[in-house]
Amino acid sequence: MLSTSALLTDRYELTMLRAAIQSGKANRKGVFEVFSRNLTRGRRYGVFAGTGRLLELIQQFRFSNDEISWLLQEDIVDQKTADWLSSYKFTGDVYGYAEGELYFPYSPVLIVESTFAEAVILETLILSVLNYDSAVASAASRMVTAAGSRSVSEMGSRRTGESSAVAAARAAYIAGFSATSNLEAGRSFGIPTMGTASHAFTLLHDTEQEAFRAQLDAFGEDTTFLVDTYNIEAGIQNAIAVAGTNLAGVRIDSGDLPTEVAKARKLLDKLGATRTKITVTNDLDEFAIASLAAAPVDAYGVGTSVVTGSGVPAAGFVYKMVAYENESGEWLAVSKQSAKKTNLGGRKQAWRSHDDKGIAVAEMVSSGETNHKNEHDRQLLVPLIVQGKVQLGLTGKPAVQSARDHHVQAKAAMPPSAQRLTKGDPAIPTKFV
Repeated sequence: MLSTSALLTDRYELTMLRAAIQSGKANRKGVFEVFSRNLTRGRRYGVFAGTGRLLELIQQFRFSNDEISWLLQEDIVDQKTADWLSSYKFTGDVYGYAEGELYFPYSPVLIVESTFAEAVILETLILSVLNYDSAVASAASRMVTAAGSRSVSEMGSRRTGESSAVAAARAAYIAGFSATSNLEAGRSFGIPTMGTASHAFTLLHDTEQEAFRAQLDAFGEDTTFLVDTYNIEAGIQNAIAVAGTNLAGVRIDSGDLPTEVAKARKLLDKLGATRTKITVTNDLDEFAIASLAAAPVDAYGVGTSVVTGSGVPAAGFVYKMVAYENESGEWLAVSKQSAKKTNLGGRKQAWRSHDDKGIAVAEMVSSGETNHKNEHDRQLLVPLIVQGKVQLGLTGKPAVQSARDHHVQAKAAMPPSAQRLTKGDPAIPTKFV
């Protein structure tokens, strides 16, 4: 486990710092903003996640003698920069959307106000956390929509890195997943954990019935048998023969799922196991889940598509300087003007406008002091760090549950078009005022 997050960054953050110290501009006050120019793949909304993890990592972003010695050895920093880094601790302010909030093109989801030096070296850390966690949460939210009232569990630890597995479980839970297979996510964030056995456990025993009996002896009838190691129909018959009709569940991990689930439900009912639930896995994503809407499925388990691969296109967040204070004390708005990479300069205000029924109609973004709102508007930016101090309740287990609850409320306020899985325009427009 890393004791510091200081080197979880790109080299150019520190080379910029070194040059800014040399030029005398390092201590200019500045404002940096995180936003995405587009929603990926024509999705209707994104889900902002990762704040709780990020705030902890910012607190750990300190340079010890070991890190500084290595940076000097590699000529990444000079002695003057090394001296500055030795006492680094972020002392500025950070504002952001609440974790679990929805975002749209150009939503200013995170605003960092500090000196250039303090803020610029956090870029890679901020983007690596927010881009991954928000991508997972955005994919997971769509899967929850596709599942309707049925539960969805995250089980993708074996399809991604060991640290990202924990982050993915956290983000998916915020977006509405009911449980995770990852034990560290359960311990760290209070997420319910689930899991029983793989095909290897069945293959270990001389017969399928022997394997089921061993599992039953260990966990009782409130367990789920994996019934597709050999033959699904025979597996179900063996499961009920061993556990009886009060068996909690069976899991199917292969085959043509709509067909196999229908056959499984019919057979379970015929055997008298009318309360035995059916969980399906097998490379599910939101489209596969939607295709099972009419099937008698009780729960879904999702792995690859929620932690990596086609289900999780990058959130596309960037970290751009939007304002700085010059030597005269005047604040100047700045923005990038490259083709297809423009942005609005200046420190932002953001709120969501709703109709009189509480349904969102627009994402409102202003640059400067303009902040005209009516009774149906909701302010989106909240303080996360004030003068270097993380605000209470934004990290750890309580923050995860709060973010999960907030996501439910934000999603419920979206127009019906937000729930569509097909490609299309954002559910609400972003308006600049």
